[in-house]
Amino acid sequence: MTYSAPFARYFSCRLLSQSAVWALSAFLAGAVFAAEPDQSHNKEWIPLFNGKDLEGWKVKITGYELGDNFGNTFRVEDGILKVRYDQYDKFDGRFGHMFYKDKFSHYIIRVEYRFVGEQIAGGPGWALRNSGIMIHCQSPESMRKDQEFPVCIEVQLLGGNGQDERPTGNLCTPGTNVVMGSQLITQHCTNSKSKTYHGDQWVTAEVEVHGGAVIRHKINGEVVMEYEQPQLDERDPDGKQLIKEGKLLLEEGYISLQSESHPVDFRKVEILLLDE
Repeated sequence: MTYSAPFARYFSCRLLSQSAVWALSAFLAGAVFAAEPDQSHNKEWIPLFNGKDLEGWKVKITGYELGDNFGNTFRVEDGILKVRYDQYDKFDGRFGHMFYKDKFSHYIIRVEYRFVGEQIAGGPGWALRNSGIMIHCQSPESMRKDQEFPVCIEVQLLGGNGQDERPTGNLCTPGTNVVMGSQLITQHCTNSKSKTYHGDQWVTAEVEVHGGAVIRHKINGEVVMEYEQPQLDERDPDGKQLIKEGKLLLEEGYISLQSESHPVDFRKVEILLLDE
């Protein structure tokens, strides 16, 4: 830190009264606090889900054209956004994503979710009580018809199976990598430090996104994971293609919610925009 001339003369004094020390400490503490304002102050949460229909959202299911909501997978009933498979014979690899229409860069996304019912026949074992909030997504228009997952950062949502430890708010990286503790993380999934939530209870997940810098996952108000520098993975064919079309670091993108073969409810999806 560089001090102005008056501060320099002040520090050059050999003796300082105790009250002066306290006053100076309070001034510097206030300056540091002011440098990191609470960006949520006087701001409002904006609902992305209106509680009535899928207005503002686009559905992309593997093997189908953009906009084909096969089997009425994503639907709204009783004010709840539901992911259901009652019109499927079997899952058959039909992974789905519902994209919000706008891009975002600096924000907090908050959802309230719960897993219900039984997994559809043919769903992979790892997809039991599994869904996700996808951030910094490629556009749905740029996805291949048979592409299973968008290139993005996935905030993995897991429900407990009644027996094992299954943390939620984890990180998965389809076509991407991140930096965590100064190390490039190239493995596909990394567990958070959250507890396990068994049964059909509602859970609140928040993702604090600072463009291409820090990203934090919160579950029921507790920070459970933090990383930075989300970036495309040149080892992944879809990620490699996007690198050719733009830059490596991910600083913005679309938000989507998943369908991965287990029924899930979302009763709130809202965003708080940050001024950065």
